[in-house]
Amino acid sequence: MMILGLVRWMQPVHGYDVRRELLSWGADKWANVQPGSIYHALRKLSEEGLLRTVATEQVGARPARTTYEVTAVGEDEFQTLLRGFWWGLSEPLDPFSAAFGFLPALPRAEAAAALRNRANLLRASVASMQASMESDWMRNTKPVHVGWMFELWAARAEAELGWCERVAERIESGVSYLPAQMENAEGWSAWREGGTPPEADAK
Repeated sequence: MMILGLVRWMQPVHGYDVRRELLSWGADKWANVQPGSIYHALRKLSEEGLLRTVATEQVGARPARTTYEVTAVGEDEFQTLLRGFWWGLSEPLDPFSAAFGFLPALPRAEAAAALRNRANLLRASVASMQASMESDWMRNTKPVHVGWMFELWAARAEAELGWCERVAERIESGVSYLPAQMENAEGWSAWREGGTPPEADAK
């Protein structure tokens, strides 16, 4: 949606300008749009009939630049995707969630330290975003809603860093990882502190 939307916004536009705009947004960090995939995505969108090639220009020894614009089919697809993301709810993929699922595999001291480290990284991120929101760069060169998005990211980071610190305290206090009724239940030995998965399960 990001690439389709930017072509729609800037059309007619070269792939180079789409790439530059996405990088200026930092979209590689929060929208999983990698710089190296942009030209491939533009070609694929063209093959699917969502974009059309307006012109291809060759200036001196520079690589040829293709200019794109959105087709009627591309406009329909953009509107569908846009409203799907606005009205839907999807959880971002985060490898930390998978790692946290195996919390008992780490020594308690290491798990607590890792959570406190994560909280510190999030705290630094919040400070960076707050500085950006208060800067002339944000106030004078970006649309107002970009600042609102920074507010959302900062609020999420603040909520998570608080959670990290609370869970670290619980781990350090020795709270059991299993409810009392599951402590001796069959199949849960590996999830008790210091438990080792059976060899067959480990494989």
